[in-house]
Amino acid sequence: MLKQEIEDGTRSFADPAFRADVIDGLARRPRAIPARWFYDHRGSELFEAITELPEYYPTRTETGLLRSIAGEIADRVGPGRAVVEFGSGSSTKTPIVLQALDPSAYVPIDISGDFLRESSRALSERFPALPVFPVEADFLKPIALPQQVRAAPKLGFFPGSTIGNMIPLSSTDLLRAMRASLGQGAMLLIGMDRIKDVSVLERAYDDAAGVTARFNLNLLERINRELGGTIPVEAFRHRAIWNDDRARIEMHLEAMRDVLFTVEGRPFEMAAGETIHTENSHKYGPRDARLLLRSGGWTPIAEWADPDDQFALYLAEAQPPRPAP
Repeated sequence: MLKQEIEDGTRSFADPAFRADVIDGLARRPRAIPARWFYDHRGSELFEAITELPEYYPTRTETGLLRSIAGEIADRVGPGRAVVEFGSGSSTKTPIVLQALDPSAYVPIDISGDFLRESSRALSERFPALPVFPVEADFLKPIALPQQVRAAPKLGFFPGSTIGNMIPLSSTDLLRAMRASLGQGAMLLIGMDRIKDVSVLERAYDDAAGVTARFNLNLLERINRELGGTIPVEAFRHRAIWNDDRARIEMHLEAMRDVLFTVEGRPFEMAAGETIHTENSHKYGPRDARLLLRSGGWTPIAEWADPDDQFALYLAEAQPPRPAP
């Protein structure tokens, strides 16, 4: 089958970084593949479906919070900034920010190019007078922003508690990369999910309709499609586990039986019960969140939470470095 696909030219082009992360992740112990590779076009669609599930509180809670504080954000940020959204996806929360701020431009950044272009077109239609400059890139590294916005004051926008997908070391590196991309004097509006009852968290990441399970399993389907994998997807199941020591929900793909498979011709085997760790979703208390921001070079200047204290938004500023406290 793989040979025929190559001859026909129908096999999908594989990102070299995707290939490297998959091969390395399957070879290491414990096995782990970075969560950013969830987001091919199908994965992006499935994630948008997740955000509409009754169990998945973060999106509706953050959206409601944004609506309630939009005026306060605008007062603190001021007009004329270029809004740079990291991991924009479908940009569903973005209109709330754009309507409140009167920005000079909007720069959505996402690793899924097709999804990025679709959402950018939709946003341009909704805001026809607003210049939109989509950037297809991995925002985990410093990014050269479009020439049209480099001199403008900037507001980074990073909603959805996506920062929680990374371990603290990577989160700090990401915040520093954002500061490098946006420059001194920039602001950052970032969402962070709060620690809460474990049953609420587990339901949010293991919904009754199985959408999150399909989202997780789609990673294996992507490996098969783009890397010529022979993974028996039906032999794996989705698992969501609360790790209290690390204050995070972990998503895993668990082998339900012994399996043998190849990826780009390289053999792998897994015993029943073994897992591939695919995602973390760290949860933060208020002090944890502020410490993380400062570690990444951002000074918190405002904080808001919903009435039930389930989710928080922070506004931070890239202030000049201080040589001493």
